[in-house]
Amino acid sequence: MSSETSPHKPRVAVVFGGRSSEHAISVLTAGAVLRAIDRDKYDVLPIGITTDGRWALTADDPERMAIADRRLPSVAELAESTEGGVVLPVDPTNREVVYSEPGSVPKALGEVDVVFPVLHGPYGEDGTLQGLLELSGVPYVGSGVLSSAVGQDKDYMKRVFASFGLPVGPYEVIRPREWEKDPAAARRKIVDFAGEHGWPLFVKPARAGSSMGITKVDDLAGLDEAVEEARRHDPKILVESLLSGREIECGVLEFEDGPRASVPAEIPPVTAHDFYDFEAKYIDSADGIVPAPLTAEQTAEVQKLAVAAFEAASCEGLVRADFFLQDNGEFVINEINTLPGFTPISMYPRMWQESGVSYPELIDRLLQAALERSTGLR
Repeated sequence: MSSETSPHKPRVAVVFGGRSSEHAISVLTAGAVLRAIDRDKYDVLPIGITTDGRWALTADDPERMAIADRRLPSVAELAESTEGGVVLPVDPTNREVVYSEPGSVPKALGEVDVVFPVLHGPYGEDGTLQGLLELSGVPYVGSGVLSSAVGQDKDYMKRVFASFGLPVGPYEVIRPREWEKDPAAARRKIVDFAGEHGWPLFVKPARAGSSMGITKVDDLAGLDEAVEEARRHDPKILVESLLSGREIECGVLEFEDGPRASVPAEIPPVTAHDFYDFEAKYIDSADGIVPAPLTAEQTAEVQKLAVAAFEAASCEGLVRADFFLQDNGEFVINEINTLPGFTPISMYPRMWQESGVSYPELIDRLLQAALERSTGLR
């Protein structure tokens, strides 16, 4: 009998879907990630979370996780059962994942070595899933609880950036109780902001992404409708002034010697849409320019700011930082995404591809970094 044993392949749980309005985008991302993971190096367990929060065992079938005839995919369509659920024990001494269905004996699915969460928005990107994984003692890709929460809440994100001296644009916040208890006062607050900074305004959910629920408001007549649309996604809303200029993005990836920035990309003006909204991003596939046509000085500046934003929010693993290059030549940071999209047209992997890091290498680097990083305080 040979004494040689096959080396243990780390088991990766790719967790996707979720309860946020970005559910479908997460499924698209999962499909791309599942295609890219090196199966000779990793075992993979796809786990989808339905829109009502059920953890479902899904088929490892990336081809079904794509837009078909402008129709977005969902976990419900991929789940192997309409009732079965996957359970991750909240016990740092046990990483055994269990699958159970009503009336059946629970089935052990084996231990998980690392989780690759590709959830976007609340209940996944905002620190909630990260907290569960910390309690379970399971390593995971990306930022921790605080950084994820800061990266999801545009109000506190901007406050953190401003406290570190990073350039942020003018904004106002309308909290849930303000609009619910005295909408007239909240409306005056927005009108006063418009009086200082001018129309149009952008009204958006404070804790959503993928341009969900954002409305460009040209005057007072459209304000209430815009607020209600934002509040469909989040009771806390953000109001921002128009920043005229170019939309520039930059990826940050953690290497052994610390975070580095990718070549930046530019999101060109979209003629069929008022701004780079959900339809432009994912249905009509507006094309980003990679690398962005910037001067060497501008490229260096936006890369420096992207890394500074990563450090300011104490991020880990990866971040996509979004900026406006204003007409006066100065950059303003709009937001960061701690779990940016990995769909085939997503800017984050495209920027790193242009920077010399292929898609499979990017996935591998993120998984290896997560495996080497402990959970808990660090």
